[in-house]
Amino acid sequence: MASNRSNQRPPNLVRRTPMPSSASVAVGTPLQPAVVYASPDADALDDQYEGRASGYTYAREGHPNADVVAAKIDALEASPTPGIMLGSGMGAISAVFLGLLKAGDHIVAGDQLYGRSLRLLTQDLPRFGIECTFVDAGDAANVAAAMRPETKLVMVEVVSNPTLRIADLDGIAAITAHHQALLMMDNTFTTPRAIRAYDHGADIVIHSVTKLLAGHSDVTLGYASVADPGLRQPIVDAAVTWGLTPSPWDCWMAERGMHSFDLRFDRAQQTAGQIADRLAGLAGVEAVIYPGRADHPDAEKAQALLGQNPGNMVSFRISGGRAQANAFIRAAGEIPFAPTLGDIGTTLSHPASSSHRGLTAAGRAELGIDEGFFRLSVGIEDPDLLLSELTAAVAAAQATL
Repeated sequence: MASNRSNQRPPNLVRRTPMPSSASVAVGTPLQPAVVYASPDADALDDQYEGRASGYTYAREGHPNADVVAAKIDALEASPTPGIMLGSGMGAISAVFLGLLKAGDHIVAGDQLYGRSLRLLTQDLPRFGIECTFVDAGDAANVAAAMRPETKLVMVEVVSNPTLRIADLDGIAAITAHHQALLMMDNTFTTPRAIRAYDHGADIVIHSVTKLLAGHSDVTLGYASVADPGLRQPIVDAAVTWGLTPSPWDCWMAERGMHSFDLRFDRAQQTAGQIADRLAGLAGVEAVIYPGRADHPDAEKAQALLGQNPGNMVSFRISGGRAQANAFIRAAGEIPFAPTLGDIGTTLSHPASSSHRGLTAAGRAELGIDEGFFRLSVGIEDPDLLLSELTAAVAAAQATL
């Protein structure tokens, strides 16, 4: 009998196959890496773009995994509007500036910000005609003195990076409200576990989700949300136009990391307090900066603002210069020397050679950052292991003096 295979239509491998239906549902959130979404007709597409129907069209304009993780952060922050996921923490800050500011506008910012935030404000925004004045955000009077008629936004970190100083949030919020300026709070260090920024007068809340929220150093992601719904769309438009939106993979990974966020934060914070106390008693450690200690320069503010949640970040200064810093790093056991924070494991950062290397030595000195200054992001390891590694590292640095 002759074969009729030549008359059979080959399977269409190009057409996408819908997921099989199921009476049960997946326990884990599905990852949807699709770049584009098909609509039934042009009218249905109009309905989506014009707000009469919800849905997705192109991943740069939004996708399900971004909305899932944003909703989790919204719940933590008690955000009045749906949050916006961005490709990084700096992407979130940039989207806010690009969406809400224009040439001739003025910003007041805390003078102890993340190094790339400082660069954006001092080198990039001035090219677009946006000026910035830096002040010590620990005293609201400094912000009041810097305000101008053209001031549109005040930017502060709740706890500064890397010097762990505390912003006068409530005082600054009163000043921005009086001047009808926007108050943007970067809540990356503290997270909503320690403080909900909207409870303290924030108009805009920023997170580098890369850090504590995702918590595993395997995603790069940012988040922005606003109190006024009218501010949201300009930020979304800027993010879409400038290509600042995130990948579904990173959002999916971040959501998975957030499942353990509370547990990680609490364990790391408890250990951080022990480490701060141990370091403060070691010869060769000149200063320890931890918001939970009574000798913190902003101890009263820290207690009032953070209460029992001083966080997992410990900064300290050892005696000596670069040689002693290198000796400390090399002797710190298996603590990774890496320019990051918020990982499930402890990491060590040297701001003079990483986050703040773009500043001059004099500029770093003004912030209290010298070659002996370190920032420790405490993870969930056994506290005794970390204490032994850090004690050995301080001793090694002392031996080189």
